[in-house]
Amino acid sequence: MNEFALLAIVLVLALGAYWSLVIFPRQREFQKQQKSVRALQTGDEFITFGGIIGKVQDIDADNGIAFVEIADGVTVRMLTAALTRPYDPEEIAESAQRALGNTAPERPEA
Repeated sequence: MNEFALLAIVLVLALGAYWSLVIFPRQREFQKQQKSVRALQTGDEFITFGGIIGKVQDIDADNGIAFVEIADGVTVRMLTAALTRPYDPEEIAESAQRALGNTAPERPEA
């Protein structure tokens, strides 16, 4: 009987660790993405799931579709779920610098 209780405790701890290390962070990221999609407004610049940067022209919230201009005069219809996050050029530049091994983006001297 003691072995069964010990096995049950180990199993519960393993499931708790899996939830806290894998499932919870994914849920949090999904909720963050959903919050940014719900806050969409015309004129916002967003990055799509495919990495394309576009400007929201119109939103059909009932059908979950956004009309996004990806170049001058080129508007595509896409799912709002494909809009992953707002476009922030400074954040992208900082991320690229970190990927290259630089700690901070280079700033031109005055």
